[in-house]
Amino acid sequence: MIANARFDPVGEATSAAVDSGDIPGALSMIWRDGEVCYTRVAGLRDVEKRAPLEQTTLFGIASMSKPITVAAALMLVEDGVLNLNDSITRWAPEFANMRVLRRPDGPLDDSYPAARHITIEDLMTHRSGLSYSFLARGPLAAALFSQFGTGIDSTLSPDEWLRAMAALPLAYQPGERYNYGHSIDVLGFIVGRAAGTSLRQVLHERLWGPLGMEDTDFWIPPEKRQRAATLYYSPNPGEFRQTRVAGFVGDTPPAYTSGGQGMISTAPDYLRFAQLLLGGGVVGGRRLMRADTVKAMTRNHLTDAQRRLPFIGGQPWGGLGFGFGMPVVLGPNREWGGADVGSYGWGGAFGGWWQADPSRNAILLWLQSCLPAPPIPGKPLSARVPGATGTAKFLQAACAALS
Repeated sequence: MIANARFDPVGEATSAAVDSGDIPGALSMIWRDGEVCYTRVAGLRDVEKRAPLEQTTLFGIASMSKPITVAAALMLVEDGVLNLNDSITRWAPEFANMRVLRRPDGPLDDSYPAARHITIEDLMTHRSGLSYSFLARGPLAAALFSQFGTGIDSTLSPDEWLRAMAALPLAYQPGERYNYGHSIDVLGFIVGRAAGTSLRQVLHERLWGPLGMEDTDFWIPPEKRQRAATLYYSPNPGEFRQTRVAGFVGDTPPAYTSGGQGMISTAPDYLRFAQLLLGGGVVGGRRLMRADTVKAMTRNHLTDAQRRLPFIGGQPWGGLGFGFGMPVVLGPNREWGGADVGSYGWGGAFGGWWQADPSRNAILLWLQSCLPAPPIPGKPLSARVPGATGTAKFLQAACAALS
């Protein structure tokens, strides 16, 4: 790690997020031109035990799982096993007769047949019409929450889960608009089916193993659990209440694996994945993905008309577009700290964030383990987002230091 005073504001932003009582702990990291040039670890991984957060702490990464699942799917596209234009019914016949709500907030039985099938690309770009419970409206929100909760783990098998998901109507027509939801979860199960195995096995064989991501999984083995960050939700600053994801700490790896939000990882592991994309599919001298595949993954696929519709939670798109599984920067966007056009990355509900900036040959990474208060289906999301201020200040400081 390079000692350089220009990175001091990065460390100050990280420590301030903890010292203010906003979150119990955080890890920030900057990688550039082949080396980690700054890391700051602050606070605790377990408040009750007063256990410090460390560089090898295991974090639930929530939606930071999505780009990993999409990368695995794109590897199957390279192999000719999947095609972006494939109807997903080829692999998930449960979705053969989908219906669409006449109004997104309307009764579940007030629907009409979908104009076409959902495609693999629809899943990768969240244009499938599928929703999350906390972003859906009306009866659909209630049905999704009662059957799937947040979707990060489930007592259903993958086959049962897909049947139940396909039995509910879509909020929008396939291909019509971006609508953040369970698309990448469905994609993950299709990856497993198409490969004749499970998503977890595909990821071990194609990404986690080759990249040396030794701590990344959907499950924490007992011998590693002492390194795991306790998951908290925080309704108010300084108030941290324990919660858990049952699948992370079961007796055996879970059968249900959420490709959209269910992975555990560490900062060194996730950095290797980000390096793969920034390297155009090559990391450590080894090519795992074609350069044109990575280019397709990291460029915008939404139309101008689709970008005029609201982003998540009604927010405007601003200077963002959407690639395969993650946003990409098309113009000025303050939330990304001044990242250059062409940057890409994504965050997660537990508070993590990463972004890669090709023009700077840099990767920024922030990990924490603290949620907002649990969402209520059909209600606005909590105004308090633990760690959001710290993440924003980290990104601003890091981009400034790299300029």
